[in-house]
Amino acid sequence: MNARIVLIDDHPMFRRGVAQLVRSLPGMEIAGESGDGASGIEMVERLDPDLVLIDLNMRPMNGIETLRGMRLRRLRARCVMLTVSDDGRDVLEAMRAGADGYLLKDLEPEELAMRIRQAVGGDLVIQGSLAGAMAEAAQQPLPQGEALTEREDQILDRLADGRCNKQIARELDIAEATVKVHIKHLLRKLGVRSRLEAAVWALNHPQQRRRSSDATTADPA
Repeated sequence: MNARIVLIDDHPMFRRGVAQLVRSLPGMEIAGESGDGASGIEMVERLDPDLVLIDLNMRPMNGIETLRGMRLRRLRARCVMLTVSDDGRDVLEAMRAGADGYLLKDLEPEELAMRIRQAVGGDLVIQGSLAGAMAEAAQQPLPQGEALTEREDQILDRLADGRCNKQIARELDIAEATVKVHIKHLLRKLGVRSRLEAAVWALNHPQQRRRSSDATTADPA
């Protein structure tokens, strides 16, 4: 079955170009297109796609508000922002609103195609050029005394590599539910709100990562 994608963007020409790219990819199809956030949310709820690509700067409902609206309705689709803004504050806000990725519209078609495949496959997608900007917007050291356990550190490594929960569970030979619990704990310890924010933190703060002094072996879980 083809992966179904919905585009939410108020620029018809850009939607047309992305739609053409998606249709050229094996196993992908465009399920629908919308030019505004409100109708986009309704479309996603009705069509239940696998992936939604959302523009940031739309009116009257912008991309962040659109994303939040979908998360409030608990729609299952993965959501990736596709925008012109490389402002770290926008990236951070999108991640905290529940985005599964953040890409810029100036990507080469080949890279955009690769990122779409990765997003459909469950990976977190963010351009390398945006990681630094996001980190600057969220400079946050690990709180004193809140050291990660070795297992949390192992999971954080894999989040930084873009692994999904199922992949992490398979690699560490633990239950997927256990992975979710560890992620919840490490997000709290790092003071971040999303797994992608944690991944970017890990990439930009290697010197601040430390394990508990008594965690010399992996957690049994």
